[in-house]
Amino acid sequence: MALSSSDLPAMYTLLANSLSGDQTVRKPAEDSLAQFESRPGFCSCLMEVITAKDLTSQTNVRLMASVYFKNSINRYWRNRRDSMGISNEEKLHLKKKLLSHLREENYQIALTLAVIISKIARIDYPKEWPDLFSVLAQQLQSADILSTHRIFMILFRILKELSTKRLTSDQRTFAEIASQFFDYSWHLWQSDAQTILHGFSVLVQNVSELHPDDLYLTCERWFLCSKIIRQLTVSGFPSDAMSIQEVRPVKEISPVLLDAIQSFIPYYSSFREKHPKFLEFLKKACTKLMKILIAVQCRHPYSFGDRNVCGPVIDFCLNKITNPESDISLFEEFQIQCMIMVKSVLECKEYKLCSTGRVMDDNGPTLDQMKKNISTAVSGVLASLLPSERVVFLCNVLIRRYFVLTRSDLEEWYHNPESFHHEQDSVLWSERLRPCAEALYIVLFENHSQLLGPIVVSILQEAMNGCPSSVNELTPALLLKDAAYGAAAYVYYELSNYLSFKDWFNGALSLELTNDHPNMRIIHRKVALILGQWVSEIKDDTRRPVYCALIKLLQDTDLCVRLAASRSLYFHIEDANFSEQDFLDLLPICWDSCFKLVEEVQEFDSKVQVLNTITGLITRVTEVNPYANKLMQFFQKAWGESSGERLLQIQLLAAVRNFVVALGYQSPICYNIVVPMLQSGISVDSPDELLEDTMQLWEATLSHAPTVVPQLLGHFPCLVEILERSFDHLKMAASIIESYIVLGGIEFLNLHASTLAKLLDLVVGNVNDRGLLSMLPLVDTLVQCFPTEVPQLISTTIQKLIVICLTGGDDIDPSKTAVKASSAAILARVLVMNTNYLAQLTSEPSLLALLQKAGFPSEESVLLCLVDVWLDKVDNVISTQRKTFGLALSIILTLRLPQVLDKLDQILSVCTSVILGGSEDLNEEESSSDNTYSSSPRVPSKELRRRQIKFSDPINQVSLENSVRENLQTCATLHGESFNAAISRMHPAAFGQLKQALKMP
Repeated sequence: MALSSSDLPAMYTLLANSLSGDQTVRKPAEDSLAQFESRPGFCSCLMEVITAKDLTSQTNVRLMASVYFKNSINRYWRNRRDSMGISNEEKLHLKKKLLSHLREENYQIALTLAVIISKIARIDYPKEWPDLFSVLAQQLQSADILSTHRIFMILFRILKELSTKRLTSDQRTFAEIASQFFDYSWHLWQSDAQTILHGFSVLVQNVSELHPDDLYLTCERWFLCSKIIRQLTVSGFPSDAMSIQEVRPVKEISPVLLDAIQSFIPYYSSFREKHPKFLEFLKKACTKLMKILIAVQCRHPYSFGDRNVCGPVIDFCLNKITNPESDISLFEEFQIQCMIMVKSVLECKEYKLCSTGRVMDDNGPTLDQMKKNISTAVSGVLASLLPSERVVFLCNVLIRRYFVLTRSDLEEWYHNPESFHHEQDSVLWSERLRPCAEALYIVLFENHSQLLGPIVVSILQEAMNGCPSSVNELTPALLLKDAAYGAAAYVYYELSNYLSFKDWFNGALSLELTNDHPNMRIIHRKVALILGQWVSEIKDDTRRPVYCALIKLLQDTDLCVRLAASRSLYFHIEDANFSEQDFLDLLPICWDSCFKLVEEVQEFDSKVQVLNTITGLITRVTEVNPYANKLMQFFQKAWGESSGERLLQIQLLAAVRNFVVALGYQSPICYNIVVPMLQSGISVDSPDELLEDTMQLWEATLSHAPTVVPQLLGHFPCLVEILERSFDHLKMAASIIESYIVLGGIEFLNLHASTLAKLLDLVVGNVNDRGLLSMLPLVDTLVQCFPTEVPQLISTTIQKLIVICLTGGDDIDPSKTAVKASSAAILARVLVMNTNYLAQLTSEPSLLALLQKAGFPSEESVLLCLVDVWLDKVDNVISTQRKTFGLALSIILTLRLPQVLDKLDQILSVCTSVILGGSEDLNEEESSSDNTYSSSPRVPSKELRRRQIKFSDPINQVSLENSVRENLQTCATLHGESFNAAISRMHPAAFGQLKQALKMP
């Protein structure tokens, strides 16, 4: 039943009660509103509450109504099958009501209404709401400041929503909006900018006639208009990097935006004390305008590269970086954006000169040639802006001013060393001044390495000479040395042409570590950073001293230094030239230091970083057993303390998995920590996010287990629950099942026969071809290992394989061909190893019913149709399976069926081909068996057992030649003259090959 105006009082009461702090009042109200929201008229009632004039003072109730309205739009605006949704009549009413209530005084409610309109516009515009923009434009003509502010808030939200749609038609629609609205928005932006600047001038003079509230509202409207200009310019035109078409607004707005920044900045100092509200706006405005310029440059690099656009912007930014006014130096956010702007231009690939060819006799320039022409022009602009002297000056400023640690940096380091350490690695480098300066420096150096290489080395030499390693005081000289060390660390690859690491390490870096004064933590941290960054330049004769230095740093008293050392140590462990011999005697103290560090750190990033170092060591060290007890104690404690921290548990699961792999055949010694981890990760109640990593640990544990112990056998039924939930981890599950089969043997089969049958029945026939291909090899292994027990046990699965073979679909699809061939190979094995069972199964009523359901003709012989599949797929299988096909076909010769003689020529042709081509396969088997018992200790026990099973495969022990010869004789006896007639129809060449294969005279 639809809600109406008579329900408004009840709706108001429910909304008011939903805000109550008393749960007994709030919960029933929320439940009632949840029931109401699917009824027609619900949104209309909410809209009446929001717009009711007598409820203007009831801000909280109106805001709650707007939130419910927004949520209902998300759920019910689109027509869905599972709900009635909102009728077209109510939608029209709501859209009309929303556009008539633009002058909402409460900011939060106005913002929510703007979001509501934008969400409706995303769905309805332009087809169901074609007049949306025209109505808003019309309202703008006669609106006051508050109304225009709200309209621009709505416009911005709509444009932001529509700009994210990616269909070509949607992008075309957005381009039309941009062409219609850009000029109006831009003119209003310019007008408001003049109003604001005039207001600021009056404000500084303390003129009483000014109305600050109106001025601030204008500022807010102008700020929204700035966002709209950005949206229209960035998303309303195709990127000129693709179209090579000039985007007119870029040249129009960019110089004006820069002028606005330059006009705003002088007011910074005037507002600092008397007008904090406008000071914040000033900061926000300058930062936003520079961000817009950055966005425009990234989207339309060629249009931005014009001399009259790029030149003034980059020149301004460079000046603000190198010669900031005293006030601006306190305004970090703006300086950061200036650095990002310069960095973006310096690393812009569209501005890089590249050699391109040109087709001869072409009528005009190619796109590549046009790009090259623009790149050449922009490169000329940048060259004039950044002559050698200015590049060197900028490099010096970045190192000597921005790299140097400030008092606030040192205080942050002291109070929160972990946070300070991770600041350098954060993806949010663009939010902090020093990391941003470092990023700009790296790009600058890459662009001018030949010029700056000697300069950086000279700054480094100056800093080391000015502050010997014996200096303890926290002086500017020491801070400059820290900055110079950082500069040398960040550009190690290019700088290695100008600086010998060996000489630097022996002459300075190693000496720094001999001074243990607390103030030296600053230098020690940078030494740790350098040792990690320069890993590729560290040669054999220096590697051992560097390892010793890192271990010493790993024992430093300062947490930040130890974290830096841990990271650098990880880089060395992962390096292809890591020398275990040089590191071996350092391992005990390295383990202890890492364990201690994990216990001390608090942040997730820190724990993961040290865990990575531990995992890397486990992976790279040949012999982990001597340290197994310590590692087990560490993992047990870490797992116990990680409860509820899913991301950390995932890292621990991965680390323990590597530990199990490293222990190899000795892995059972760690089962006391592995088994509880498995129990908590694979149970039905465990979090889904842990399942994948837990299954990987499970698979690794089984693969390296010398035998399957009862604790591991007991986990097998969990696979059923896992696969019943989803087949996402089917490939890993298949590997786990195979491990149980090859390692558990008959003990496993006796214990979990019914569960195994249930698993295979669950998967086969219910997954795609890729999933089947991961499961079929283990079915083949099952039949091979237990030819008597298994076929009867998995009868339903074998029936499904027969259905796949006989009704398996289009063989043009390679995956379907592979599935049919693999299934046929399994059935051939069953026939060879348990002939009576398959012969009986092919006449089972349940199988015939399945085949009939799948469209298989009931009059056809199942066994003879399988023969056709074996004959057809013999060239789609590996050598062992080819022999299995041959043996199965030779058995078919013994059947008392006259149809066998119709296929005699083909059967003998396939058997002959397999026999004559089998010698090299046999040699391959023999060679692999030679390595079965002499393999590397690193080879998992599962792999060794798999090789043993492969080598002892009964198929390999049977002579196909003898089998064909004997069964051919049986066939001749059974069919007499008919057999002779069939043989006589064989091609002489084929008969000659048969005689050669069977060694017949």
